[in-house]
Amino acid sequence: MEEIAVVGTTEWGTTLGMMLSRKGMKVRLWARTDEEAERLNREGENTARLPGFPFPEGLRATASLEDALHEVALVILAVPSQDMGHNVRLVREYLDSSMLILSAAKGLEVDSAKRMSQVISEELDRRFHRNICVLSGPNLSKEIARGLPATTVVAARDASVAARVQKMMASPLFRVYVNTDVVGVELGGVLKNVIALAAGMVDGLGYGDNTKAGLITRGLAEITRLGVAAGANPLTFAGLAGLGDLVATCASPLSRNRFVGQELAKGRPLDEITAAMTGTAEGVTTTVAALKLAGELGVEMPIAQQVYRVLHEGLDVRQGLAELMGRELKHEFADIPTGAIERT
Repeated sequence: MEEIAVVGTTEWGTTLGMMLSRKGMKVRLWARTDEEAERLNREGENTARLPGFPFPEGLRATASLEDALHEVALVILAVPSQDMGHNVRLVREYLDSSMLILSAAKGLEVDSAKRMSQVISEELDRRFHRNICVLSGPNLSKEIARGLPATTVVAARDASVAARVQKMMASPLFRVYVNTDVVGVELGGVLKNVIALAAGMVDGLGYGDNTKAGLITRGLAEITRLGVAAGANPLTFAGLAGLGDLVATCASPLSRNRFVGQELAKGRPLDEITAAMTGTAEGVTTTVAALKLAGELGVEMPIAQQVYRVLHEGLDVRQGLAELMGRELKHEFADIPTGAIERT
């Protein structure tokens, strides 16, 4: 049975480690300190980020990267997006060209607006580039930790590489699809967090399901516009990494981004909300990076723009939604890039 390393004791990293070890795989979870690794192994669960879910046999924590990555077939990078470059620099000396590298982070680097696969590629020698994959889909970690059925997508430019990761990760409770549209799979997972913030604001104001359905649908249009402009296949956004992830994140009470938006609508300051959370709401920084990317590509993103103004300029949530409703009337598909359907 192949061995796997998970870099990051995040909620999602811990969940992936548990899921894979339940398949009988040996999984090593890299912790930043000896103290954290010792605590995780002693308690047999990640009480800080995923309490109540005991580690299966075969999952153990280590603070040694040499130990964590020794002769593994797959390295999963499950760290916050703003820390991805730093973590890749830490692990790269322990990699060899046989290892597959999977990004499980859903964010953009805030200063550069680069996707995680781009960040990883820039930090690694070219001989590793073929093995870089990304994971995205409607994957709420606590549901997967509970053993509830879920689906996901693994994308790599080389279909055979994606298929190898698919085989490693798939189980009767975790159905894995493959895709070669790395750009689309990444941007779908990234940008839905921005829309989820807005969906939470709708919920916090009590505006109802009509409002939320409209918000999600127009949000998908924004995601697709930016994705196509960045080189993605528009069909990807109708799949699990697009519509699937968007629906789950905008609807679920388990969604951190939706929660932040909901609490903002109730009048709580952003700093207070995020300080009390144990995980990262990636949409907060992604909004900044997404608008930077949209500006570079000449794409209009009115929902993302209003979310940014609420987060960073103090715009009243109710006023922001009113301004969206008051925008110039137009054809529903007026801003869909011409030729998008033909390219599919």
